[in-house]
Amino acid sequence: MTADEEPWLTAEQMRAWRALHAAVVVLPAALDVQLRRDAGISHLEYYALAGLSEQADRTLRLSDLAILTGAELSRISHLIVRLEKRGLVVRRPDPDDARYTNAVLTEQGWELVELAAPGHVATVRRLLFDGLDGAGLQELQHAADRIVAALRLSDLPLAPTIRRALHP
Repeated sequence: MTADEEPWLTAEQMRAWRALHAAVVVLPAALDVQLRRDAGISHLEYYALAGLSEQADRTLRLSDLAILTGAELSRISHLIVRLEKRGLVVRRPDPDDARYTNAVLTEQGWELVELAAPGHVATVRRLLFDGLDGAGLQELQHAADRIVAALRLSDLPLAPTIRRALHP
């Protein structure tokens, strides 16, 4: 730290940091409440199923699903086992490399995504976007892009899954 740098955040920086921190903590929790109430699944379950649904063959390696969701591979592995027991996904060896396991969205999983998506989208829109005009939306996008860029350049020892998520 140079002599002219303050060791503390300014009052304005502290207000912005607290607002961002609250959004990062509360938004996923609010989305989780809505998804559990309306579709009987957690936010992480929905995000994993939705990620599979967006693939042309509804298939992803578990390691890629971990990156997509920002969860550790062991957590995704346990999640996929639970989803498989519910008939929402199946696990299959990767035909290109048997060292990997793929998660494949089943028809029942697809139907759950279709059921859950409208309420989830409406909640995201209401909680995040309805309070923003076009300029505010662009500011949010630019701010998020700058934060991600700073995280990419960071030398912090982030978990490998998180580090890979920053480099799509």
